[in-house]
Amino acid sequence: MSLPLLLACLWVFAAAVVALLPMRMQILPGLALLLAAPLFIGWIGQAHGTLPALAGTAAAVSMFRRPLLALLRRAVPGMGDAP
Repeated sequence: MSLPLLLACLWVFAAAVVALLPMRMQILPGLALLLAAPLFIGWIGQAHGTLPALAGTAAAVSMFRRPLLALLRRAVPGMGDAP
């Protein structure tokens, strides 16, 4: 297994451990993992190609869907309002 894939697997385990923490303790490590994800995905894409990078992107978005939606709601005014 290549180094980028090995570190990405460790990233997944770290994200699973952070998910087990109480919500108030998840913020800082979760933010670090969220910021590290594009670096790992880019490294995987460089080493293995587009398809594995797309799979990594789908996995990261799936794991961080709620924080990403919260960031999107803050970035786009009126997105969270009811019709």
